[in-house]
Amino acid sequence: MSKDPCRFILAVLVVAVCAASADARATEASIGTAQMASDGTLTFFLIARDPARGITGHGFFTYKRGDPKYGEMLRHVGGLRPGQTKSVPPWPSAAK
Repeated sequence: MSKDPCRFILAVLVVAVCAASADARATEASIGTAQMASDGTLTFFLIARDPARGITGHGFFTYKRGDPKYGEMLRHVGGLRPGQTKSVPPWPSAAK
């Protein structure tokens, strides 16, 4: 019976480590954040890095409802609700 609490604690630690690893991977894969304002306007704060050349670039983009790219951008982040902020995953690379 004394082993059950130890197994429980071990299981909790394993789950915590796995969750932390998943969060770290998600953060590493992020290229910025996207926010939706109360009027539905999307704002993207993006960053691009090329460590090999020591180059970093920042971008700030807004998309109002009705913008031709609005739906594509909203789908890319998996949807947003007013007031919500999400990480932006990288876009798929162009075929080489």
